[in-house]
Amino acid sequence: MPYVYILKCADGSYYVGSTTNLERRVAEHQAGLIKGYTESRRPVELVWSCEFPTANDAFLRERQIKGWSRAKKEALIRGDWDGLHEVVKQERKTREAKKRKGTESA
Repeated sequence: MPYVYILKCADGSYYVGSTTNLERRVAEHQAGLIKGYTESRRPVELVWSCEFPTANDAFLRERQIKGWSRAKKEALIRGDWDGLHEVVKQERKTREAKKRKGTESA
C-alpha cells in the first residue's frame, strides 16, 4: 500500500514524501541513498505517516502537504485537528489582511 510520510531532519526542517515501502524508504533516507533534500540533513526521523488506498491518492496528498506551512505540518504531526483548523483560519486572515493592505495602497 502507498504511504505519505513526513521526516524531521537534523536541521529541524521537514521533508514530505510518498512511497509503497515505508520502512525501506526511511532507511534509504537515513543512509543518504536518496539524493536531494535529506541527503545533507541527516539523521532524519519519521514523525508522521499515513497509508492510502492508491498511489495517486498518496501522490495528491503528498503534494498538498508539501504546500502547507510549517505550523500546519506540525499540527498534523501532533494529530491536533483543532489546531490544524486554527492554523488554517489564521493563515486565511493573514492572506485577507495582506490583500486588503495591497488594495488600500494602490
